[in-house]
Amino acid sequence: MEGELTLTALRMALAHRTLQPGLVHHSDRGSQYASREYTELLASHQIAISMPRKGNPRDNATCESFMKTLKYEEVLRNEYRVLAEARASIREFLEEVYNRKRLHSALGYLPPAEFEAQRATQHQEAARRQLRA
Repeated sequence: MEGELTLTALRMALAHRTLQPGLVHHSDRGSQYASREYTELLASHQIAISMPRKGNPRDNATCESFMKTLKYEEVLRNEYRVLAEARASIREFLEEVYNRKRLHSALGYLPPAEFEAQRATQHQEAARRQLRA
């Protein structure tokens, strides 16, 4: 079930985000991330795959932190009866809590959605300045 949920989470992320060139997907060395279906989906979107070196858990601390948050703040607090219920609940957690409300120290204590909006505004302003120059 974990592999299916992981693949579902990836499909959801790909459907709801604007992908930028050079995107890198970080994961641990789990079999669900190394599966043919998962890696082919990443490759079909031209996303580079990054896994930590064997025996070096700090290679991917940010991803590991996210997975810990998802596990302890959502998955372990619920009892899903069916896969569809798990998908819906995790989707809601990611979109409404993790991305819009939860503060992230690596993003200057902003939620990811707010951080992305600020970055987009900064890029637009920089592009306008270049056009005027």
